[in-house]
Amino acid sequence: MGKRILFIGGSGVISSACVARAVDLGHDVTVLNRGASSSLRPLPAEVRTIAADIREPDSVRAALGRDTANPLEFDVVCEFLAFTPEHVRTDLELFEGRVGQYVFISSASAYQTPPSRLPVTESTPLVNPEWQYSRDKIACEDLLVEAVRERAFPATIVRPSHTYDRTLLPTIGGYTDLARMRAGRPVLVHGDGTSLWTITHHRDFAVAFAGLLGNPLAIGDAFHITGDHAPTWNQIYTWLADAAGVPSPELVHVASETIAAMHPEWGPGLLGDKAHSMVFDNAKVKALVPGFATTITFDRGAREIVEFIDATPELQRIDPEADAAFDRIVARASR
Repeated sequence: MGKRILFIGGSGVISSACVARAVDLGHDVTVLNRGASSSLRPLPAEVRTIAADIREPDSVRAALGRDTANPLEFDVVCEFLAFTPEHVRTDLELFEGRVGQYVFISSASAYQTPPSRLPVTESTPLVNPEWQYSRDKIACEDLLVEAVRERAFPATIVRPSHTYDRTLLPTIGGYTDLARMRAGRPVLVHGDGTSLWTITHHRDFAVAFAGLLGNPLAIGDAFHITGDHAPTWNQIYTWLADAAGVPSPELVHVASETIAAMHPEWGPGLLGDKAHSMVFDNAKVKALVPGFATTITFDRGAREIVEFIDATPELQRIDPEADAAFDRIVARASR
């Protein structure tokens, strides 16, 4: 029997695939957001939408009919838009005692960085000294674990790693990197390009995620959901170049610390995440969702991305600041 599921968010890279998967499985799906629709990731026709701003709890209470005789109730709430402890406290006030499962989207970047050993498991410590985003996610998890232990709040924590769809290039410069490749210009790769990076297609992620919804064995526990596909960064850039029709891209390797020093905006995401090999043991989530597997590796995903972006002019935007930073960093590396 399908569950009544509320997604807070629903048009993002990860959430859009999870919404579609939940619909395919026969669940009754509602999406709550500020009323904005995405032409890049449209919602399935079967999805009910509620316009409210999760940052304004009174608007959410009104939209859910909390002060009426027939308020909307849900078996599962999936929270994709909570990034700080304050956001989680708001959710606890809104949903505690009113939902059978609350699924919080955390981040695999919360794990020890760099990891002391691989593969990463759910018991790897949550410590990231480099990235405030990750530390905020850890603080969110701490609040939820406290609520589980003290009040039996039915939380499930999910930690995605690098998850992508056809709209999103996974490299530092995004479309700027693609344009540079096609123009025969050098492309910056952090480190020596040989570190291993787990990269997961959002449709694969959604299989595992949807399998946890309404699953009593997932309540009170934490799971990362990542693929088993961990190419090197050199492979990632080379597959993108091949998909773009560039047989021999010029890849310039520069230490992550140097990149962070010369362009601080990229520092936290590099030093707190992408600079280190990250490989995960997915046994825990696979025990609950045996059908979860990597079906889309990035050699195929790269072609999907390039084909979609080539057909979507609004995604073909070169970032002049990033472009100039690449030139500056590459010039220094060439001295």
